[in-house]
Amino acid sequence: MTKLLVVVTGPTASGKTELAVRLAELYNTEIVSADSRQIYKDLPIGTAAPSPEECSRAFHHLVGTLPLDAYYSAARFEEDALAILENIWKHTDIAIVCGGSMMYVDALVNGIDEMPLVSAETRNYVLSLLNQHGLEGVLAQLQICDPVYWQEVDRANTRRVVHALEVSLQAGVPYSSLRTGAKKQRNFQCLKFALELPREELFGRINTRVEKMIAAGLEHEARAAMQKGEFNSLNTVGYKEMAAYFRGEFTLPQAIARIQKNTRVYAKKQLTWLKRDSSVIWLPPKDAYERACSIISEIIP
Repeated sequence: MTKLLVVVTGPTASGKTELAVRLAELYNTEIVSADSRQIYKDLPIGTAAPSPEECSRAFHHLVGTLPLDAYYSAARFEEDALAILENIWKHTDIAIVCGGSMMYVDALVNGIDEMPLVSAETRNYVLSLLNQHGLEGVLAQLQICDPVYWQEVDRANTRRVVHALEVSLQAGVPYSSLRTGAKKQRNFQCLKFALELPREELFGRINTRVEKMIAAGLEHEARAAMQKGEFNSLNTVGYKEMAAYFRGEFTLPQAIARIQKNTRVYAKKQLTWLKRDSSVIWLPPKDAYERACSIISEIIP
């Protein structure tokens, strides 16, 4: 029997979780989260992690499982997710992956190049460089270690820049030299759905979500997390702006506005990535569930 992986993705705040949960309920299956920040503990508000109610409706893997200081990567996600999927497929032919971390989704569906395991010493060095000299300092060293990747990397994507430098330092060769781009063979079929909203509606949903996060206690959550240390897991939208507020660089209203703006920028990048992927099936939110079910039924009756 064909094993089917249903990927529910799309830009942040587009409604991925609700669609994934409804599909998991219908097909009596489980969800693997493809979100590079939801995997950490103590960050449910700022990462828009599945609510207790959503988790009661469908089991979610890789949500709130790692301490804030833990290292994680797309390569590790590929390995972990494949192992989880094998267990899910022992009792059902359908499994669901939900998330907007596009490198994680791509790693699972297409595979990722083998990279060296980055040591704690290397990670701490790069994190110290980032904290002391900012992203420009990391970019300057990446230019020395890997001028090829330095030219093409998204220089606003801190995680990608940091990862490239970590791997270059750990391997002793440029990160770009280790990237083959070869697609791995998978023993399952894949359907990749993305929710598509008009740009203005999406941005409105993002602004509203940030306001709800603040009302739910994002400030307290961020303070508690940052008291534990300066971790890469906190170097992300929402927590970076709250950190600037705590340092007195923003007022709270300014921090909120900046979170909203930076989240909109992030959503644009997600859309750019997805629009390049011809395998994505775009669904309008109002009848996304019905359309997804119809397409799935053509593979798994």
